[in-house]
Amino acid sequence: MTALQPRAEASAGETLLDVRDLTKHFGGGSLLPGRTRSVVRAVDGVSFEIRRGETFGVVGETGSGKSTLGRLVLRLLDPTEGRIVFDGQDITAMPGGRVRALRRDMQMVFQDPYGSLDPRMKVGRIIVEPMRVHGLARENRAARTADIMRQVGLAPHAADRYPHEFSGGQRQRIGIARAMALDPKLLVLDEPVSALDVSIQAQILNLLRDIQRRTGVAFLFIAHDLAVVRHISDRIAVMYLGRIVELATRENLYARPRHPYSAALLSAAPIPNLEKERSRRRISLYGEIGSATDMPTGCRFHPRCFKARIVARRGGLETAAARDGTVLPAPCVRADPALKQDGEGQMVACHFPLDKTEAEAAPAVAGDETGGRS
Repeated sequence: MTALQPRAEASAGETLLDVRDLTKHFGGGSLLPGRTRSVVRAVDGVSFEIRRGETFGVVGETGSGKSTLGRLVLRLLDPTEGRIVFDGQDITAMPGGRVRALRRDMQMVFQDPYGSLDPRMKVGRIIVEPMRVHGLARENRAARTADIMRQVGLAPHAADRYPHEFSGGQRQRIGIARAMALDPKLLVLDEPVSALDVSIQAQILNLLRDIQRRTGVAFLFIAHDLAVVRHISDRIAVMYLGRIVELATRENLYARPRHPYSAALLSAAPIPNLEKERSRRRISLYGEIGSATDMPTGCRFHPRCFKARIVARRGGLETAAARDGTVLPAPCVRADPALKQDGEGQMVACHFPLDKTEAEAAPAVAGDETGGRS
């Protein structure tokens, strides 16, 4: 596997993207008389900002809302509520024509390098298409295409070939070249390496870092693999059922996760050391990720939370019964915790955040009870 290059720290710059209380609900309304569709709360009051030249990682399980969040930021989906300010402009309710013009500064790289490229187009035309749509002078397009292909590690003469003639990693390079054709300020990368072989992933991550160093583009990097996110992100948001439950610098999140869900995700990430991988303990969660159509009361993570059970066993606090009858601390069952500052460079939405000792002890404690699973 190609070694990952050491990443340069992003300097604290001005805000490029500011998202406040962003919400996207699907469904609702009536299909038939007396019938109401369930509302899917895909993204539910999310706030964050991305600075110029920064890589902001978003992680979570399938169903956490992270991909929907990426599409909302680009206005590929219209938000239900909230505010999106990009490069000083409020784009929340911006008309479609103006949003399309703005997209030269905000582009997307998709997860599937096979399905995201038109198989009927030659590679050169795929890369040129954004230039044509946004009015780049015709006489400059060929030179720009050759230049961007070299930047992503593709030979310019490959412009006359079709996507099916390339490997998965090469196709993702084509997708990155297309996204960078207009020199955008923000790139939304939705699981850009998850469909690639492990041996290729580091090459693509190194390429992205090289592009960022040369151009100053900011990344919204969406993934489920914390090992990948760790190597490229400056700050990381952990999402669960449409909400950010922890937001921290890379160093803080990996050294001392404060939310039980963050700790569980980190414990599941593989370690490239066979001896350590075999000997370490993993944090067990209860059940599966919940439904965005049927949220639990209070903290939406409480049905799976090992820390809530630890606190309830200690006693001394008011308790309440969850839906399944489990006795938990009353705040966990009744009150949805807000995302609050928890020391420098870290925010957490939890009534009883973890300290280091509890995070280390959690695997053994959670595994002692019926219902825990790795």
